[in-house]
Amino acid sequence: MDKPSSQRINQYWTDIYYHLHYRHTEQISHQAIRLLQHLDFQGKATVGELADFLSVGHNTASEHIKRLIEKGWLKKLRSAEDERRVFVEITASGKGVLQYNTQLNEEKLATILARLTEEEAATIGYALSILSREAQACSQF
Repeated sequence: MDKPSSQRINQYWTDIYYHLHYRHTEQISHQAIRLLQHLDFQGKATVGELADFLSVGHNTASEHIKRLIEKGWLKKLRSAEDERRVFVEITASGKGVLQYNTQLNEEKLATILARLTEEEAATIGYALSILSREAQACSQF
């Protein structure tokens, strides 16, 4: 893809998120969002794996995780196979906070889609499904 096309897509993405995001009510850091997203996609991870994911030390990751556990957004569980291994997992409350801080406002989005023709709405859905599929394939590398 040529650079101007990627820049246009990035600008569209930024515009869409700016106008359609939920109003944020929680005080949440970018690192916390990244941890919640990673755990939402991966299911569970050890503190060491999360430290690697964030590119921070074990102690720093532990502090982030501790704060999110205190808020009820994460929980720790011991491995059934090896009780020395401890995993971190996102809670239902954490999933709600993540959704509210990363997804588009469903009501605003539904209003927009209702104003479009069926063909326009289908085209948008199809284009985003392709972009999602390719983004997932890209993260495999």
